[in-house]
Amino acid sequence: MMFVKSLMATSLAMVFTTAVHAAVSPEQAARLGSSLTLVGAEKAGSADGSIPAYSGGLTTAPASFKAGDTFRPDPFASEKPVLVIDGKNLAQYQGMLTATTAKLIERFPSYRVDVYPTHRTVVLPQAVLDNSVKNASGAKSLEGGLAIDNVLPGVPFPIPQSGAEAMWNFLLRYQGVNINAKYDSWNVDSAGVASLATTAQAFINYPIYENMSQPITSSDVYYQMKLYYTGPARRAGEAIMLKDATNAIEMPRRAWQYLPGQRRVKLAPSLAYDTPNPGTAGTGTYDDVFVFNGALDRYDWKLVGKQEMIVPYNTYKLTYAQDPKSLTTSNHLAPDMVRWEKHRVWVVEGNLKSGARHVYQKRRFYLDEDSWVALASDQYDSRGQLYRGSFAFLSQSYDKQVPDATPYMIYDLVGGSYNINGVVGPYGGIHYINALSKAQWSPESLAGAGIR
Repeated sequence: MMFVKSLMATSLAMVFTTAVHAAVSPEQAARLGSSLTLVGAEKAGSADGSIPAYSGGLTTAPASFKAGDTFRPDPFASEKPVLVIDGKNLAQYQGMLTATTAKLIERFPSYRVDVYPTHRTVVLPQAVLDNSVKNASGAKSLEGGLAIDNVLPGVPFPIPQSGAEAMWNFLLRYQGVNINAKYDSWNVDSAGVASLATTAQAFINYPIYENMSQPITSSDVYYQMKLYYTGPARRAGEAIMLKDATNAIEMPRRAWQYLPGQRRVKLAPSLAYDTPNPGTAGTGTYDDVFVFNGALDRYDWKLVGKQEMIVPYNTYKLTYAQDPKSLTTSNHLAPDMVRWEKHRVWVVEGNLKSGARHVYQKRRFYLDEDSWVALASDQYDSRGQLYRGSFAFLSQSYDKQVPDATPYMIYDLVGGSYNINGVVGPYGGIHYINALSKAQWSPESLAGAGIR
């Protein structure tokens, strides 16, 4: 009988361990603010000095910045590349490049990576930093890492113990509270022809950051977005709304769509996972948006570790480019428009669960240690072949203490096409706005503003 009780106790302990993950030890948490920054990045620079120590980020706007403006001049515009990687020296640096970056260099002689001096520019509000420290001891992951609870607004797991925890750091990263931007999305097909896919007004809200002292629970909506399409003519008047919660098992993504021809708002549950995103002409899926978004439940997540990588960073020139066509060439983004730097990133790998469905069998993400932005990803098909690759373009909104990675792109390495989205430069960049009313976040609001 004692053996049976012991076995039952062991079994219950195993169930509890898989259901709820405890915080890190006090000794580990004490590293935050000493050897680690308050969001878990290494304070020290790299051994060779190419990555500097973190010294507080970019806190002063360049002299050319006009207070109150949404156009943010490049504080590093005068710098020159310290290294150029192309087909001639790829082998020397391949270990610091994503698989997609290396493949593009191999495939296209015109593709190159211009590497500039590294600047650790990320700055976050003090309340976000303070809450991140508290989360190290108090935050919980549920459902085997697929949900979270008792998290204060900030980085949930500044010292991640699993791949899922690192992905939650990305999903809940601070990006401001209320954001508005007009943007373009451009497709370049396999023949090299660039075409405007959509022009839209985007409103994004992170409700979890509206009250910095309110813990985030397993039933909260952490992200909501609505888009009003204004062009081209075939899409003008369409609108969509998405809401994501911290426990997608109990509360899956809720989505609605307004189509002018039908003149009604309808539920749109297919706007998730690997449903092809029509705005990318088949190049990407709905969960490729912003490199990744949505639920974690279709993958097993592995924390591979931290690595020094050459990634897009401080991409002010690209983000605030006035002419969107200047960004594109026949086979890839214009190399002159992309700034690359060496940074430390967390590498996280997602492998499709047995019985789950998705066009990607494996995904590998590269998360910036200072901001937790997913700077890049590699996507693999069911044969294990590199299929697609994504990049996000990070620049610090130095007037708002916000790391911004609105522009992002995806390459289809099989079809030979690519898409760049979130092109905000022609419209003045990102606007950090006052909160919309509760009524404006109701699905019914789509019909009022989504009329041609």
